[in-house]
Amino acid sequence: MYEAVNEIYKLLIPIAEAHHDYKKLAAIHGKLQEAFLKIEQQTGKRVFGTYFRVGFYGPKFGDLDREEFVYKEPFLTKLPEISHRLENFYSEQFGTEFVEVVKDGNPVDVNKLNPEKERFIYSTPFTMDGRAHGDLHEQYKRKTILTTINSFPYVKTRVLVHDRQQIVLTPIEVAIEDIQKKTIELASATYQEPIDSKILQMVLQGCVGTTVNQGPFEVAAVFLSESSNRTPQQRPPSPLQNKLKNCFKDFCRKCGDALRKNRVLIGSDQKEYQKELERNYYKFTEKLAPLISTNGQQALRALRETYWNSSANIALRTKPNTLL
Repeated sequence: MYEAVNEIYKLLIPIAEAHHDYKKLAAIHGKLQEAFLKIEQQTGKRVFGTYFRVGFYGPKFGDLDREEFVYKEPFLTKLPEISHRLENFYSEQFGTEFVEVVKDGNPVDVNKLNPEKERFIYSTPFTMDGRAHGDLHEQYKRKTILTTINSFPYVKTRVLVHDRQQIVLTPIEVAIEDIQKKTIELASATYQEPIDSKILQMVLQGCVGTTVNQGPFEVAAVFLSESSNRTPQQRPPSPLQNKLKNCFKDFCRKCGDALRKNRVLIGSDQKEYQKELERNYYKFTEKLAPLISTNGQQALRALRETYWNSSANIALRTKPNTLL
C-alpha cells in the first residue's frame, strides 16, 4: 500500500497549500518520506497477495447469479483452502446438497447446470359428478405441480410461482399410486438402519392388519376382476391393469419382507400378534392370486416364495444349532 500514499497526498497537498497550512504540509511530506523509504527498503523483499477468480451460478445466489469476482487473499493461500472456505460458507446458508464447487478453469456452461427450481405438488380428489370422494371406480385425482423461480431455503419467505401444470389421474391410476405409496412405506420401514420396530409394526398393521386388509384387496377386485375372468380369445388386460398387477406383486413381496423382519424383532409377548399378521398375509395373497394371474396356484406360489425362502433363512441364522 505504500505506493498509494503518494497518489492520495497529491489530492491533499493543493488543499493545504491553498490554506497556507505549512504545519500540515510538513506533516504530509514527512509521511511521504517515510513511505518512500519503506518502498526503498523492501525492494525485492515484499510479498504481495494471491488472487482467485470466483464465479457464482444458480438462482440461490440472487443478484450474484452469473457474476464473477476477483478475491484477494494472503500470498500463501492455496486454491483448496479458499475453495473449502467458500464451500463451507455457502453450504451453511443453502445446504450441502445445493452447493457444488467447480474447480477447473474452463468457462462454465450454465446450460449444463441443473437449474435449482423447486417443485411443489398438491393433490385434489374429485369425481365426475362434482363430489370430492366416491367409490374406487369413481375416484379421480388432480395433481397440481407448481414451479418457483427460486428454491427454498431462500433469503425471502415467499417465492414467486412461474409455472403451473396439472395432471389428472384416472381411477385405476389413483389405485396404482396408492399401492405404490404403501409399498414404498413398507420398504422404508423394513430396510432403514437402525430399524424402528414400532414404525415397522405400525406400517405392517396398515397393510395386512385385519381391519384394513380389505382395502388393498378391494382395489384389486374392482380393477382386476374383469381381466382375470377373460378367456384367451377376449381382449387382454390393459397396460394399466398389468401395471397394477405388478404393483400388487411388489407389494406382496414387501409385506413378506416386513413380516420376516418383524418376526426377528418381536418379543415373546408378541408372538400371537405376529401369527395374526401372518394369517392375514396368507389370506390376502390367497384371494389376490387369481386376480393377478390366470394360473392362481402358480401366482400364489410366486407371491409367497420370497417369504418362505426368507423365513427359512432367518430360522437358520437365528438357530444355527438346528443344523447339527
